[in-house]
Amino acid sequence: LKPTLNRSRATSPSRKGGIVVFSGGSAANNLVDVFEELRAANQTTLSYVIPISDNGGSSSEIIRVFGGPGIGDVRSRLVRLIPDSSTETVAIRAFFNHRLARDYTTARAEWLDIVEATSPLWDGVSLPKQELIRSFLNVMNLEVVKRLRPSSRFDWSGASVGNLFLTGQVAFDHARLFTGSFEAAVYLLSSTCGVPPYVSVLPVLNTNFACHIAAGLTNGDVITGQNNISHPSHPTAAVPVPLARPASKSGYATPHPTEEEDKIEDANPPGSLPVLRKPALAFSKMLEADLLARIERLWYINPYGQEIRMPANPRVLSALDEASTVIYSIGSLFTSIVPSLVLRGVGQALADPKMKTKILVLNGTLDRETGPSSNPFTALDFVAAIARAGAESRDQKFPEQEEYWQYVTHVIYMNSPTSPKVDRTAFGQLGIETGDTTARLWGRCSMRSWEDERDEV
Repeated sequence: LKPTLNRSRATSPSRKGGIVVFSGGSAANNLVDVFEELRAANQTTLSYVIPISDNGGSSSEIIRVFGGPGIGDVRSRLVRLIPDSSTETVAIRAFFNHRLARDYTTARAEWLDIVEATSPLWDGVSLPKQELIRSFLNVMNLEVVKRLRPSSRFDWSGASVGNLFLTGQVAFDHARLFTGSFEAAVYLLSSTCGVPPYVSVLPVLNTNFACHIAAGLTNGDVITGQNNISHPSHPTAAVPVPLARPASKSGYATPHPTEEEDKIEDANPPGSLPVLRKPALAFSKMLEADLLARIERLWYINPYGQEIRMPANPRVLSALDEASTVIYSIGSLFTSIVPSLVLRGVGQALADPKMKTKILVLNGTLDRETGPSSNPFTALDFVAAIARAGAESRDQKFPEQEEYWQYVTHVIYMNSPTSPKVDRTAFGQLGIETGDTTARLWGRCSMRSWEDERDEV
C-alpha cells in the first residue's frame, strides 16, 4: 500500500454524512459545543461513542455491589448535552452532575434527603419530573438495602446522582427491574433531560455486564483494569495478576488471594481477580507514577483475567456505516479511545474507503498512558496506536506506517511546548494532512473551514 492510494477516499461513493466522535467522558466535554457547531454547519447527525470499561471513582462502587458496565462516562456526556434552554433544564443538569459528600455519614444523609424529595437539589425541577426521577432513585435505594451484608455495604461517599439514577433503571442482576437494559436507561435519561434527537450517546458495548481492560507494556508487564492503567489509587506502575500458590507440605493447598476476596458478598463472581474487585473511590491524577515502559497493546478481559474478543454495539456500527467523518477526540488515548477501536467491526468500518475523513484531535499535554516521561509519545505514535487498534479489530497484524492513512487522514494539534511533537514532513509522506488549528478549534469556532480543503461532510 502506498500513500497515493489515499486518493480513493475522494472518488469513493459518498455516505449519508453523519459524524461519529470517539471519546471518553470528561476531557471531550470541553469540545461538545465545537462538535455541535460542526454538526449544525453540515445539517447532519452526531454520535458520541463512549467506552464502558471505567472501574474507578464512584463507578467502582456501583460495579462492586451491582455489577454491570462502567456508566460514569456515558452519564457525563449525557448530562453535558442537556441544553440550557430553560430554568428546569439548568436545574436538572445541576442535579445529575451533583456528587454526594466525601464523608460516608454525610453522604448517606444527603442521599436520603434526595430520595425523600426534601433536598434543595430539587428546586427548579417540575413535580412530574421529580416523581419520575425519584421513582428510579427509590429503586436504587431499595436495591442497596437488599444487598446489605455483614461483609459488605454500599459506600455512598462521593457518589454521582446521575450514576445512581442510571443504576436505578437497570437491574444488573437477573431480577431485571424496570428496563433491565443499559441502552434503555440511556434513552430515558436523554429523553428526560431534553437531549436533541439528532445527537446520540452510544455505549460502545451493549451489555449489562462489567467490562474490563488490560494493557501490555513493551517490557512484558501487564496492567489490569482501567483505573490502574490511567491513574491508580496507589502509585504503582503495574499490578501483577496473582498466580496459584503451591500446595503446603501438610498437603493442604495454600489459600489463594481470591479466597479472602470471595468472603465478601458482592456482585463479583467467585475467583475474580482481586485487582478488579478492590474499591477505587479515591485517586489523584496529579500524583501519577510513570509507567515502566510504553503501552504496546490493549485488550478486554473477563473477571478472571483471560483475554476475550467482543463485537461492538450494533448501533455503533450502524452509526459508522452512515457516517462520512470520524473524530478521535481529546482524552486518554488508551482508556478513552482505543477501547472503542479494538472491538470487532469497528476497524473494518474505519478502513472502509467510503469513510472519507478521519480526524485525530491531539491532546494539549501528555499523560501517564502516553509515557513514560523518558520516552514520550509523539503525534505519530498516537496515530500508530489508533491504526494498530483498528487492525487488531480486524484480526490483522500491526500495520506498516504507509497504511496508517486508512485509519487517520488528518491530525489537528495545538502548537504548544507540552503537546506531542508533530513531524509534518513525516505525516505528509504518509498521506496524512496536519493542521495547527489552535485559534479556531480551542476558540470554540466551527471546524467547517478546515474541512473545506477536502470534500464536504
